[in-house]
Amino acid sequence: MRWTCRAAAMAIGVLAFPSSASPQVRVGKDAAEALRYEALSFAPPVPEVKEVAGVPVLFLADHTVPLVTVFARFQGGYGLFDRGFYGAATALPSLMRYGGTDSLPPVGVDEALEFYAIQTTFGGGGESVFSSMNALREHLEVSLGLWIDMLRFPRFDSAEVEIWRGRQLESVRRRGDDPQRLAFTEFNRLLYGDHPVGWEMGEGDLAPEDLTPDRIREIHGRIVCPGNLTLGVTGDVSWRVLEPLLESLLGGWTPCRGTLPPSPIPDIRREPGVFLIPRELEQSVIVMAHPTGIRLGSGDEYFSSQIGNSILGSGGFSSRILSRVRTEEGYAYSASSLWTTPRKYDGIVGAVTRTRPENTVPALQLILDIMFDMTESPPKREEVATTVDQIVNGFVFNFETPAQIVSRRMFYLAQGLPEDWLERYLEGIESVTPESIRDVFQRYLRPEAMTILVVGDPGRIGLEALERLGPVTFLHIDGAVTPR
Repeated sequence: MRWTCRAAAMAIGVLAFPSSASPQVRVGKDAAEALRYEALSFAPPVPEVKEVAGVPVLFLADHTVPLVTVFARFQGGYGLFDRGFYGAATALPSLMRYGGTDSLPPVGVDEALEFYAIQTTFGGGGESVFSSMNALREHLEVSLGLWIDMLRFPRFDSAEVEIWRGRQLESVRRRGDDPQRLAFTEFNRLLYGDHPVGWEMGEGDLAPEDLTPDRIREIHGRIVCPGNLTLGVTGDVSWRVLEPLLESLLGGWTPCRGTLPPSPIPDIRREPGVFLIPRELEQSVIVMAHPTGIRLGSGDEYFSSQIGNSILGSGGFSSRILSRVRTEEGYAYSASSLWTTPRKYDGIVGAVTRTRPENTVPALQLILDIMFDMTESPPKREEVATTVDQIVNGFVFNFETPAQIVSRRMFYLAQGLPEDWLERYLEGIESVTPESIRDVFQRYLRPEAMTILVVGDPGRIGLEALERLGPVTFLHIDGAVTPR
């Protein structure tokens, strides 16, 4: 894989000189802008794809330091099972780390990790569970063996299960204390309803009978198993040494208990509406969005949406929303657009901000006006060129370490993207034009169709002003709604 990058010289430590000297004498800014550089060719290393005991392994040697990093990614997560498994599947990554193994109690695992200076991570999402291990090369065999035991043979110590449950119950009780968290979780519930994206942990998900070790083992056997596993390895080790070690640790792993359920497709709310969660706050939290049909890797429209979203509001200080909402009007310290592009179902496009209650409606109206502008005329060519250059020139920094390269490749593989996705991504980004951005915004952005959620003080916001955006529905934390 090869591409050119105008800023790659700085990233890889190569000093580039002007390709030609201008006959005209320039100084200061003019001199800097007149500089021209030869394009540099950047070819990041590509992991080898191996297989051990039926498990695909992405391998990339790196002998710069005596460390080895191993990644594990399992297809499957709470989002693929019914709500009755939500608590157990959510607890699974944490309990594999803290719940001990068949041969070691939790404190024994902690002591071994500390003694051998092993770093681990455990986490999960709606459709995956992942973990990593980093250790010194000289301790690789014992470190890898302990980590694999944590994955294959977790104890799910009952005391640790109860500790996890108690923390979750406290988090449930305090959910309303954080206005931003409250806004995001309630907004997801509004848009996605009874779908994993719209789920929020509740006391009903944390009943003791739903978090027994046997129930957690049941979900563990369906997710953390060789048929769902992809491994990635990078570091100071050869494949000749690594392969037999992995074979001994992966051999005999119990097969998955059945196949994974298909990804549930959400029925996303498409009707516009204005919702208000009343809170006496010094800042209102605003979240707005509507569904959009662009998905990850879905052709030219995907790349235009990425550049367009950066210009609209996700690109920081140079974006239109932040420059107008913050710099020109002073309504908010931060404001941003969002455009999600899941691989398997529709995403959403919208915006988020926080502002003083009295500025809630003016800030909302300004953001909607900016969105309307994006649907009516193409952005300036300078805006597009600047955004494309920022992405292209910064792309090299995604490959600063072999660990980044391997983990990124594992993600693309899990998403079912083509092997040459990186080349396609850059080519697609560089092909975006102002007209293609206008076309994609005209087709997919509908400011008048936004679902708008505000968490704030009704008296200071002004209900009559808010109702100019549509009928206001009061929304309660328990999910009940009360029309005004």
